Amino acid sequence: MTPLFTKLQQYIKDQGVIAANNYKIVSNGLLALAKINFYKFLKNIKPLIDGIILIAKVIFALTEMALFLLFISMKPLPAKIKTGIKAFYALSKTTLYSLTKGIILITRVIFAIIRLTLFLLFLIVRELLTRIKTAAKTFYALVKAILHAIFKGIKNGLSSINKFISGIRRKLAAWENRFILHQKLRLLKIRNHVKQSALVNKLKQYALLIRLDKPIGILLLLWPTLIALWIAAGGWPDTDVLLVFIAGVFLMRSAGCAINDYADRHIDRLVTRTKNRPLTSGKITSVEALLIFSMLCIAAFSLVILMNQLTIVMSLIGLVLAASYPFMKRHHYLPQVHLGAAFGWAVPMAYAAQTNELNPVAWLLFIATVLWATAYDTMYAMVDREDDLKIGVKSTAILFEDADKLIIGIIQAILILCLIMIGQKAGLGGFYFTGVVIASVLAIWQQYLIRNRQPAECFQAFLNNNWFGLVLFVGVFLEYQLGGITS
Repeated sequence: MTPLFTKLQQYIKDQGVIAANNYKIVSNGLLALAKINFYKFLKNIKPLIDGIILIAKVIFALTEMALFLLFISMKPLPAKIKTGIKAFYALSKTTLYSLTKGIILITRVIFAIIRLTLFLLFLIVRELLTRIKTAAKTFYALVKAILHAIFKGIKNGLSSINKFISGIRRKLAAWENRFILHQKLRLLKIRNHVKQSALVNKLKQYALLIRLDKPIGILLLLWPTLIALWIAAGGWPDTDVLLVFIAGVFLMRSAGCAINDYADRHIDRLVTRTKNRPLTSGKITSVEALLIFSMLCIAAFSLVILMNQLTIVMSLIGLVLAASYPFMKRHHYLPQVHLGAAFGWAVPMAYAAQTNELNPVAWLLFIATVLWATAYDTMYAMVDREDDLKIGVKSTAILFEDADKLIIGIIQAILILCLIMIGQKAGLGGFYFTGVVIASVLAIWQQYLIRNRQPAECFQAFLNNNWFGLVLFVGVFLEYQLGGITS
């Protein structure tokens, strides 16, 4: 850094010397120019003054000659007149001579004043330039001192920065040594945790198998179950029943996903949407999928045995429906109806758990759930219809063909009628029927989404059924909380 500052300081010094030399040349040039112009002015004005004097002498001579001619051309006059003329001529001659001398004197005085003025102006300009030169030297010295102080401060600052950087380098070197040591320890820990990481990855694949990343299935099963519990209890159900069925919804839906992937393990790889599922892609084995299904069913049954005998018996039927559904798409065109029965079976089970009996409202709710599941799962099947046709999988979307939208609309209309009958038989009021109206609007919106049978829009219509179930449950919940209905 020192050579850089030396060069920079030398450069500024050279520039200052060049500026001083330039100033000296300019000031000397101005003085020389002023001298030359002054002498030129004097030389130019002297002939002018001499000309004025010469003109005055010529005028005087011409006047004298005119008077003389006048005098000699006059006829003899009386002596007095002649004497007067002579006296006038002598006076005129004297006056003209004095006038001429006065003009010459005034001209010389003016010339002297002009010379004196120019001389004084020359002295003033010279003094002014001398002072400017002195001020310039003083300014240059001041600037030089300021720049010297600035560069000295910069030099000291950079020196401090250099020391600071050196300190940082030493600290970085120490940190690097610590980091290397830390990395070695980390590698040892990684080696010790390889098996644990493999376990975490395996658990992640199990979570993907039971669709924990896609909770829509849990919600579609949860809403009719909660509606059945609230209507059966006439408000808040028993806490133990509520918790058992919420947990049961999660467990049985997860078990259904596991057995579904096991049943479809050979055909999922042929469908674009499902070819990357854990079982199809080989990330878990078929045995693991069956073990997961079995464990989830055992966990769900361990909860059911806390309920009454009727609920326990009905749970066995529910297990058969859930386990058989995935295989039905190979044998008939109504697997969506089978899914509706599997999902809807939670409704009479909830009634049985809460009231230990089954009434007509419970079976109306079961039918409504079967209709609803058939409608939304047909929308879901419309997403994979082209792939299902290629691989020979059956579904209501294939069965209905071009009448799919019409038949879905008819199913939805019958569903709305069932919901109205449920409200009338259960004695529900305004909040419930408001929910039914909103659900009807959502059904119309779903019809609009599937109008062109585009897979993405059909899938959005399927997802929209979550809101359909939610508004129905909110209507039931508000009816019992705010509508004044008591059990």
